[in-house]
Amino acid sequence: MAVKIVKEKGQAPDEFEESVAQALFDLEATNQELKADLRDLYITGAREIDVHGTNRKSIIVNVPYRLLKSFQKIQLRLVRELEKKFSGKDVVIVANRRIMQPVTTGVSNSRPRSRSLTAVHSAILDDMVYPTEIVGKRTRYRVDGSKVLKVFLDPKDRNSTEYKLETFAGVYKKLTGKDVVFEYPVSSE
Repeated sequence: MAVKIVKEKGQAPDEFEESVAQALFDLEATNQELKADLRDLYITGAREIDVHGTNRKSIIVNVPYRLLKSFQKIQLRLVRELEKKFSGKDVVIVANRRIMQPVTTGVSNSRPRSRSLTAVHSAILDDMVYPTEIVGKRTRYRVDGSKVLKVFLDPKDRNSTEYKLETFAGVYKKLTGKDVVFEYPVSSE
């Protein structure tokens, strides 16, 4: 059996991660249209979370950053097949990204912009809603001092993503600790 899960630093995968890896392996063996694309792909982790405010569950699949583009080529079909296998749980694919601490010494160019907290959180948002595009973001500051990020998604993908909006918000809250609201911009016609 080809290894479909590779953990960092040689850690052993848990039972749930094994089941997701097995599902990927089964898809590679049985699904002809995904077989060639899945051959060289593997995941680095998976976990199941309860989406806050609903009774739904979601599966977060972590993939290596280097393989993200390959996963995104087949993401629509892969997510559909995985959601069938895990019976109604929403599947979200997110790349592994590393956040580096800001530099405290005098040299300011030793941390790439892509490793900053803001850049990583923004990239996680893009990964989650792929293939839908984000057309706008607003940060709303409430009177009590809390912040809510409003994210506007491309209205042309409304039919394929509308049922997942709560899942996206729950997963983003779990990964980053930030509140987010997903909406579609109101067209002025």
